Amino acid sequence: MDKVAILAITKNGIKIASSIRSSFPSWEIFAPSKFRDETSANWYEETTSAKIAELFSNYDGIVCLFSLGAVIRLVAPYLKDKKTDPAIIVIDDKANFVISALSGHLGGANEIAEDIARKLGATAVITTAADVNKTIAVDLLGKEFGWKIDGDSAVTRVSAFMVNEEKIAVYQDAGEKDWWKGELPKNVTVYDSYEKMKNSDSRGFLIISDRIIGGEVAENAVIYRPRSLVAGIGLHGDTTKEKILESLRFCLEKYNLSIKSVARLVSLKKPQDVRGLIDAAQELGIPVEYFDRDELAKISIPNPSDMVQAYEGTPSVSEAAAIKSSQGTLVVEKQKFPPDVTVAIARIRK
Repeated sequence: MDKVAILAITKNGIKIASSIRSSFPSWEIFAPSKFRDETSANWYEETTSAKIAELFSNYDGIVCLFSLGAVIRLVAPYLKDKKTDPAIIVIDDKANFVISALSGHLGGANEIAEDIARKLGATAVITTAADVNKTIAVDLLGKEFGWKIDGDSAVTRVSAFMVNEEKIAVYQDAGEKDWWKGELPKNVTVYDSYEKMKNSDSRGFLIISDRIIGGEVAENAVIYRPRSLVAGIGLHGDTTKEKILESLRFCLEKYNLSIKSVARLVSLKKPQDVRGLIDAAQELGIPVEYFDRDELAKISIPNPSDMVQAYEGTPSVSEAAAIKSSQGTLVVEKQKFPPDVTVAIARIRK
């Protein structure tokens, strides 16, 4: 995490802040101007309560070098939820303890606290149950791979099942396999089929899939969406964003796949980039990847087209691009949306 502010309000705190920044050079120090010295810092004239309001809105993490009680009072008016609040770390004036105070999991405060403690030779204070019990943090599973939770209504409930050692079932049919190092917690069982998982006596479920999951299982399941799908798009130079997204969403819904698992849009490299494709990818928050016609022409595909060959110099755009990019297999063969869009979807090989 790079966008971190270190807030020190005592002379000794400023010294500790300098020590911390020597290990994390991108972090910024903020301190009251009355303590100005040779330290490279942002010296502020306003009150610390006014300054922390600014930092709370503009930084991903704030390291506070003063008492926990004072920090709680200062940040309390600005708290929203754990998805958006910055990580708050508190360090005492002797640097004995580094406390993860707010946004321990999603905000990354636990990780920051442990990193700082190692550098200072201090004790990291972590209180989140999953970390203390060395079990699965339900709200963080797959974060390092970019997995997204599809709806969070069951996160708190399943997290409680996890830390209370209730039976938890895991089923995975997509995405990275190495999401847990070492032996799984004793209350967690991995099933090799959805039916076995569904019919188990588990209280909660962790499902890692790019498929749409419904029914009663979903009510007690945290569903993770790995970026496991590639959408190949054939289109014209003037095809609109709206037409691309409408066609893609239709295909995904028809074949029971989640749009949150689409890793990228891929297509033929044209003389000029198609604005509609770029805008569609931006709306989805994913990149666009292009291939030359010679690359696509070498790909074996199930539905070659003489018309596409005549216009584009390759018998396929959507299917060939999806297969080429994913290095995997098609899960949705070419779907036509006249007059200007084709869509094919492949699953990334892991």
